Amino acid sequence: MTPTQRILTVAGLAGSVIAGGVIGATLAGPLAATASSSNSPTTIQLTAATASPSAGAGTFKSNENATHESGESATVESQENSGQRPGGGSGTFTPNENATHEQGESAAREAQENAGQRPTVP
Repeated sequence: MTPTQRILTVAGLAGSVIAGGVIGATLAGPLAATASSSNSPTTIQLTAATASPSAGAGTFKSNENATHESGESATVESQENSGQRPGGGSGTFTPNENATHEQGESAAREAQENAGQRPTVP
């Protein structure tokens, strides 16, 4: 084998290895990402299931989606623009007396509900 043939052979092998690596990474990269995030839907579901927003929790952020906005009254929009939660928690409080819901309630919360108050305890 001449030196020129040897150089071309080595260059061809190196090029093949590099091309194989690029193709492998292109094909296997998304598969590996999918496999590693296969638990993500479970985590997301658990997070959503455990989140329990309350009337006084956190900072209110209005829904500015165009579809949502098209059905909104001027009063509600002005409340949102001023940082208020629409409705402001006004009106008569009606507790959730569903048996499944009641099983998870503390005595303090049930007492607040029975007194007609909006619960402030879990």
